[in-house]
Amino acid sequence: MYATVQKWGNSQGIRIPKTLLDTLGIFENDRVELVQQEDSITIKKVTAPRHKTLEERLTAFYGKPLDQIPQLLDDEVDWGKAEGQEAW
Repeated sequence: MYATVQKWGNSQGIRIPKTLLDTLGIFENDRVELVQQEDSITIKKVTAPRHKTLEERLTAFYGKPLDQIPQLLDDEVDWGKAEGQEAW
């Protein structure tokens, strides 16, 4: 299958036939990755990243397992006398 590189605004583009996109399961607004390999370009469909759990996020942030992360104290903090127009 062949396509022609054409001007598209300030860039250049290639139109990919719908039958080819349907076969690959690529639809409008899907993200794809363009990979340059010597004299060719490979287009790969990007799968949606899996959402991380809170435990995974905390482990990545602190760099250690959840059971080794110290818990914050639940004590109320006295920030001093009210300043300005705060309503208490």
